Amino acid sequence: MRTPRSTTSPATGGDVFALIRAGQATTRTEIGTLTGLSRTAVAARVTSLQASGLVVEREEGVSTGGRPPVKLSFHVQAGVVLSAAIGRSRTQLAICDLAGDVIVAEDVEQEIGTSPAELMPVIAQRLIALRESLGETAGRTVGIGISLPGTVDTERGCSLNSPMMSGWDGVPLQPFLADVTDAPVFVDNDANVMVLAERRGERRDFADMLLIKASTGLGAGLVSGGVLQRGALGAAGEIGHTKTAAAQGVVCRCGDVGCIEAVAGGWALVRNLQEQGREVTHIRDVITLALAGDAEARRMIRESGRQIGEVLSGAINLLNPEVVIVGGDMAQAYDTFVAGLRETLYGNAIAVATQQLQILPWTHGELSGVVGSATMALDHVLSVPAVDQLLAGAPRP
Repeated sequence: MRTPRSTTSPATGGDVFALIRAGQATTRTEIGTLTGLSRTAVAARVTSLQASGLVVEREEGVSTGGRPPVKLSFHVQAGVVLSAAIGRSRTQLAICDLAGDVIVAEDVEQEIGTSPAELMPVIAQRLIALRESLGETAGRTVGIGISLPGTVDTERGCSLNSPMMSGWDGVPLQPFLADVTDAPVFVDNDANVMVLAERRGERRDFADMLLIKASTGLGAGLVSGGVLQRGALGAAGEIGHTKTAAAQGVVCRCGDVGCIEAVAGGWALVRNLQEQGREVTHIRDVITLALAGDAEARRMIRESGRQIGEVLSGAINLLNPEVVIVGGDMAQAYDTFVAGLRETLYGNAIAVATQQLQILPWTHGELSGVVGSATMALDHVLSVPAVDQLLAGAPRP
């Protein structure tokens, strides 16, 4: 959690809001204790936050004489954030409150290979319709969060390198959403936003976390020291195209040879079952078979976990996370997948790195992408600098 900046620089309204949003301060007295601000200064900042709609003050408990006790809280209904998790064949949309919780959601199916010029106008129309379905209760739109598979240029708001999304690289997405809202648009990698979704609630205290997204493709999201790590070019976590002996000579959909995704990704499992004459078209079909007890589907999912564990063990040695989160479509067959993952991850990683390592399923299930995209946007628009600008009446970043 963010703490006040220093004793020589008084805590701002944004600093005070950060304490209230995190639940670290619920009264004016607590704010004064944590920030060192005078009662007058605390009152001024709280009043400003109340006027912005971000903070509400409610009477709680029974008065024993004098003014009843009051509590300050983050007003999560003060607005909404729009969210879109764009995939190869399906896009998930949602309207979330300012805590990042989903209010309403829907899926949009699209043909594989659909271009941004074809899909983005549909996304814009559906987001408008979803927001309008809430009526006046929606409040103002504070931002839009979008996730994409592959490497993302977060500054330009576009795909940088995605073998899955042909025709999307280098195409900024914000212009397609100009008619939806004038609020800022933020774009990031799908696994990155999913790991942000996990850093909420009871998992907030995990400062070193690695999320593996095992779906049609493979990716990872990494939080180290409490900070999301994107890498120099945004390519941190692109484990799907790590070379492995198990894929020697096997052509990957990226055009290279020997990638782990070519033998352990969802699309590879679909390919293998199709070669056996099975009628499957997506990894979700394989999961359905496995959950129904199909021995071959279960074997393939466990083997996928085993092969991914071999690659992941090196990351465990390098990064020493507290927890590995398993997400993506294969998380629906969690027990089967993790049985294979544990076998090689614990077998290949050094003992000290796995001594206290936890492996857990994703918290938000299939909503992880939209919850994470909303969380990513909210981390920007509700940051200390952004709130300070809002309170000062300055343009939003």
